[in-house]
Amino acid sequence: MKSVLIDSDILIEVSRARDAVILSRWDQLSRGSIPLLCSPVTVAELWHGARPQEYAALHALFAAIRTIPIDMTIGIRAGEYLRLFAKSHHLELGDALIAATVSIHDLDLWTRNRRHYPMRDVVFY
Repeated sequence: MKSVLIDSDILIEVSRARDAVILSRWDQLSRGSIPLLCSPVTVAELWHGARPQEYAALHALFAAIRTIPIDMTIGIRAGEYLRLFAKSHHLELGDALIAATVSIHDLDLWTRNRRHYPMRDVVFY
């Protein structure tokens, strides 16, 4: 199995412990040998929406996940995705950067928002 990049919606559910199915999959993944990954976009999205009482939990969550830096190759691919899908699918910069990270690093993407990722080279977990 490939490494898994975890989208913001999944990490929100994990941090708030509200969805038993997601928590079970998270537990299964975190006990395995496959690295859990995220994008700096996800860090920014979660931190932006966090309440002060959630800061400690977010620090602990991000300590368990490796963040893949955004580099020029990812930026170029994200720009290509935006050119192709911004108008037709309302693709936004954050999702384009996440999709590009998944594509460039040959990862699976764990998200419940699959419609945000119309790219054919994005593989879902």
